[in-house]
Amino acid sequence: MTEALIASNVILWLLVIVLALTVLALARQVGVLHERVAPAGALSPTNGPKPGERVAEKDTRDINGQPVTIGGAAERPTLLLWISPTCPVCKALVPTAMALARDERLRLLFASDGAGAERHRQFILSLGIGDYPYLLSESLGRRFEVSRLPFAALIAADGTLAGKGLVNTREHLESLVESMETGIHTLQDYLQQVLPETDNAKASLQKQRESA
Repeated sequence: MTEALIASNVILWLLVIVLALTVLALARQVGVLHERVAPAGALSPTNGPKPGERVAEKDTRDINGQPVTIGGAAERPTLLLWISPTCPVCKALVPTAMALARDERLRLLFASDGAGAERHRQFILSLGIGDYPYLLSESLGRRFEVSRLPFAALIAADGTLAGKGLVNTREHLESLVESMETGIHTLQDYLQQVLPETDNAKASLQKQRESA
């Protein structure tokens, strides 16, 4: 009886050790995967103005006739978000954009190229964005090559286009701010610049360990 109890305890401890080793191996793989997974940035189109290019200053008016200047040097970066009353994702993204603008001290403008000013006024009222400029302009959408919504463009304070693209989440919007702060304008640029540097650093560390 005693021998059976000892044997069962030994088997139990062996199973615990194997389980612990398995958990450690999985944790290591999760860490490697985390390093390899690129950030989910805004999907940037290849047509239209390119990030890093200067956005020429242009005067226009919002839906209420108030003057609005887009482009050129400004006190704060400008976040342009194209939305539409018929876009459910746009409606969900508006509070996120407002919160991001507050957190990052951005000048937030909403835009649409749809017709029917009264419908858009009702849309503005339903979203509670009456304090923000709302632009109805087809030419503005063509200027930035907006083809699908929601679409955002971030213009840095110096007047250059920091980033643009289709956005569905706060992470997408934040990627535009990251582009402005890091100078890496697109996810493709990130993959080409950052990941090779990380791989080179790992290779150098591995060589140091082998020579030690």
